[in-house]
Amino acid sequence: MVSEAQITKAYALAKEAYARLGVDSDKVLRDISKVEISMHCWQGDDVGGFESGGGSGGGIMATGNYPGKARTPDELRADFEKAMSLIPGRQRFSLHAIYAELDGAKIDRDELEPKHFAGWIDWAKKNRIGVDFNPTFFAHPLASENFTLSHKDEAIRKFWVRHAIACREIGAAFGKALGKTCVTNHWIPDGYKDTPVDRLSPRKRLEKSLDEIFAAKVSSKHNLDSLESKLFGLGLESYTVGSHEFYMGYCVANQKLLTLDSGHFHPTETVADKISSLLLYVPELLLHVSRGIRWDSDHVVVLSDDLKATAEEIVRSGAMSRIHIGLDYFDASINRVAAWVIGARSLSKALLLAMLEPTDLLMQIEAAGDYTARLAMLEEVKTLPFAAVWDQFCLQQEIPVGAAWFSEVKNYERKVLAARK
Repeated sequence: MVSEAQITKAYALAKEAYARLGVDSDKVLRDISKVEISMHCWQGDDVGGFESGGGSGGGIMATGNYPGKARTPDELRADFEKAMSLIPGRQRFSLHAIYAELDGAKIDRDELEPKHFAGWIDWAKKNRIGVDFNPTFFAHPLASENFTLSHKDEAIRKFWVRHAIACREIGAAFGKALGKTCVTNHWIPDGYKDTPVDRLSPRKRLEKSLDEIFAAKVSSKHNLDSLESKLFGLGLESYTVGSHEFYMGYCVANQKLLTLDSGHFHPTETVADKISSLLLYVPELLLHVSRGIRWDSDHVVVLSDDLKATAEEIVRSGAMSRIHIGLDYFDASINRVAAWVIGARSLSKALLLAMLEPTDLLMQIEAAGDYTARLAMLEEVKTLPFAAVWDQFCLQQEIPVGAAWFSEVKNYERKVLAARK
């Protein structure tokens, strides 16, 4: 194990290397310690939730049967607390509506109230974290036809409108109680498995539903609404009502937050390239960081080139205050606590790398038209002693350095997760 003295010595050398390029690594460490990453609750229990008979569906599927998944709210909260203890920086918790604590009562989703999340509010207060929220438009009898807010049956469409309105009120309750604005993200699984003839009518109905949902005034101090598109879902391969173009148009016209999920686009598309364009037209963005392999498969996030490119664009845009960053994946084939930690640490590494980039110098070179120097410098930056700065960040945050965190996860698995049947 590397000693604290060794970490400090290595960081001193790294600090000098970055300073030669005009980067103040001490300031970078202060800045990244303030960045909040929204962690998704559904990694802890395979998108199950706590409704009776609840479960994933509507284009969502968690694969694998690794033992020890959370079965109760208390188990899920304990697992996440363990994960937070192994991740440097600040975290938030992103909660779906199906994680309400109903105490056995039969309450449908359009009847949910803030009181059904009182336990989550108390827990978040104790841990001093913010909470983000998500209406759940899947795994419900009224979503069985793969249509919700765009359903042609007016009664079903209205049910889901009421659900979304209720969720905005719940989001505002989280924001008010915790003093941290809640981002309520709306994603629906609506679409057709095979090619439709009428593509327009469902989108007209979705537009109508959204107008009705947002007609109710909710304080932006407590709750912000975001809309998330998708390329396709399971059983919806040919047509998705809430496409990127639909939501981009709606968000620009109505000045709502737009959600970019890195798994919801064609594999040849680069989400990083969309950020600067959209920031010109929408007030804020929500990023759901995922990793698709050949399709929208929501694998655990790793420090990939795509992730680094996204982090670079966040930092280079100079709009960190307008971009909310969250994780969105679910893998039931590996230890679920480890999956949280791996993804969050990878995202934090990508952000730290981007913040350590000598962006001002690179922009000066680019503005001067010296593209040879730009390419040369970008390549040289790749071998700067980033790892020493990352270790210093973990040390400052009193988080295990290097792979030491994994032994804590395995110990937690032996003592806690193994007892769950």
